[in-house]
Amino acid sequence: QVQLVESGGGLVQVGGSLRLSCAASGNTLNIRAMGWYRQAPGKQRELVARIDNGGGTEYANSLKGRFTISRDNAKNTVYLQMNSLKPEDTAVYYCNAVSSDPRGFYPRDYWGQGTQVTVSS
Repeated sequence: QVQLVESGGGLVQVGGSLRLSCAASGNTLNIRAMGWYRQAPGKQRELVARIDNGGGTEYANSLKGRFTISRDNAKNTVYLQMNSLKPEDTAVYYCNAVSSDPRGFYPRDYWGQGTQVTVSS
């Protein structure tokens, strides 16, 4: 089992910045990748960014250049730096971890409880 605890959400004005943090605990040795998703009211949950154990990253095309994901493996923590925030970035942001056995079998998703980000105009 993996537990994920997010922090750093809140209310920010247009053009402002926020940094989200997600700390993983439990069976962290089997985590292969961590990332962030978001869900706005009335919309589906979508990928924001993710980072694998090798440091490889993937971003939603629309967010490249404004959002940066990073990871501190020693702390089992992933960060999302969000700059130049827009009202359309308002959503609940969820931390995600993907774990599997060493061969990559039995993949499993874990989710945090979500943190609200509100960008006011």
